[in-house]
Amino acid sequence: MSKPAARFLSLDVFRGLTVCLMIVVNTAGPGAKAYTQLVHAPWFGFTAADAVFPSFLFAVGCSMAFAFSRPIPTNEFLAKVLRRAALIFLLGFLMYWFPFVKKVDGHWALIPFADTRVMGVLQRIALCYMLAAFAVRWLSPRLIVALSAVLLLGYWAILMTLGDPAAPLSKLGNAGTHLDLFLIGQNHLYRKDGGFDPEGLLGTLPSTVNVLAGYLAARFLKENPGSRSAMARMAIAGVVLILAGLAWSPLFPIAKKLWTGSFVLLTVGIDLVLLAGLTKLLEGRDPNPGTYFFQVFGLNPLVIYLFSELFVIVLGMIEVAPGVGIYEWVGVNIFQAMAPGAFGSLLCAVAYLLVCWLLGYVMARRGIVVKL
Repeated sequence: MSKPAARFLSLDVFRGLTVCLMIVVNTAGPGAKAYTQLVHAPWFGFTAADAVFPSFLFAVGCSMAFAFSRPIPTNEFLAKVLRRAALIFLLGFLMYWFPFVKKVDGHWALIPFADTRVMGVLQRIALCYMLAAFAVRWLSPRLIVALSAVLLLGYWAILMTLGDPAAPLSKLGNAGTHLDLFLIGQNHLYRKDGGFDPEGLLGTLPSTVNVLAGYLAARFLKENPGSRSAMARMAIAGVVLILAGLAWSPLFPIAKKLWTGSFVLLTVGIDLVLLAGLTKLLEGRDPNPGTYFFQVFGLNPLVIYLFSELFVIVLGMIEVAPGVGIYEWVGVNIFQAMAPGAFGSLLCAVAYLLVCWLLGYVMARRGIVVKL
């Protein structure tokens, strides 16, 4: 833990917006279906919820443009990157194993490692961060763009040639699922999507492009501070990528779970437009109460993410009635009673969001920024 240094306000707000939407999506109030835009597309397609994870990866890349600006020896660089990637991966693995016990015939029993998911959100972030860090260290911006194209086109070729010939883009027929089953095994994969793991190993390749795009975007802004034309060019590039993703989608459909190339272009484009707009609005100006709310989330995103995921599990374990945890009881008996349907579900999620914000606020007031 350390005192925070000078921050890139628009990046903090961008990251904070991402964390806010993530919490609302992941902790939708029980008792009713959430709004369609707050639920991931079942396979092909796109919703607002699908923009969360790629935007977080984009923000990781933006941070790299600042974290790697100071020259350091290669050995120190490798040690730093590998240590950080390993810690993030371990935290993700432990998060999915939590609470480490479950009830079996009314008694608590240890959840065996054999039934624990290996891959996941933080695990993918760790792998993408590591691959992107190596690229940033040894490649020029032009070569990073070329590498991104190779990753997206190569991933497309792998899926279309190594998956099931009859259904190369299906959940169980795609090459990524085949690789996960071979290297990881069914018991260590995601359990809620018919045997398909949305954060599988092969999807790390196109996901890394989101990180590299964030790095290039932040580097571009650093090299053109306060330039209106630079922000306009970034926004135009974003629009071009959005259109390119849509144009590619008939051949390679937009799919967050499969992390297709068209999905990467679409989400990078959206993030470029959003970051350009935030930079135009916020940089060079003092924070205000509106920006501070999101900045709190952006200062300690990893801590708040872990807290949001683990605390809701704890609330579910504390039963107020047989088989009914606190979070479910509150969602049904308070928020659904107050506003039945999707709106009540949203209100419950927003209330939980504010609980998570309170943790971030206390840390910000004490000047604490947790870094790995």
